Amino acid sequence: MTSANSPADKTRAGPPHQKPPRAWQRMLSGRRLDLLDPSPLDIEIEDIAHGLARVARWNGQTIGAHTFSVAQHTLLVEAILREGMPRADHRLRLATLLHDAPEYVVGDMISPFKTVIGGSYKAVERRLLGAIHVRFGLPAALPADLTVPIKAADTAAAYLEATRLAGFSETEARRFFGRPPRLSADMEADFLTPWSTTRAEKRFLARFRSVCAA
Repeated sequence: MTSANSPADKTRAGPPHQKPPRAWQRMLSGRRLDLLDPSPLDIEIEDIAHGLARVARWNGQTIGAHTFSVAQHTLLVEAILREGMPRADHRLRLATLLHDAPEYVVGDMISPFKTVIGGSYKAVERRLLGAIHVRFGLPAALPADLTVPIKAADTAAAYLEATRLAGFSETEARRFFGRPPRLSADMEADFLTPWSTTRAEKRFLARFRSVCAA
């Protein structure tokens, strides 16, 4: 008869308990951000700026010597919002700068792939964005008076990026993104010429600090 602690029983019991897979990321600031339960205390704007400056919009399928980054896109969106709403308060401008901030952790997944994988990605993104909002003094879930103008400016920026950088025709872009925004030639030349990662990171941080100081 085999005892309860015999090798045979251990074999039948299967492999020893395995640790759950890691669900956090170490940031350059030293923070450890848990993707399942992100804490606002583990979020630093320097980590966000560094990450977004290195994440490519349009899956990298853009023209230019540099990647068109999410950091640069965010600044374009905020510039479009300011042009259309010159009296926008600092909360709206700050929320605009942070609207894609979760992508410093999860990357910029293109819309067609989000459609393929369903809601799991959006749940993670929503938790991260809520923690980011709280960290910088915004409500975790933004009210409609903030989300609606941000979405409009984001869609307008996508039109410009699509036609100037990503190879879309004007007709195709209108079908997906609506009417183009009105920006000066100087603003278009600046915000739609892809920047280096260093420049994108510095400009994102500078604009963030300017908005917070307003």
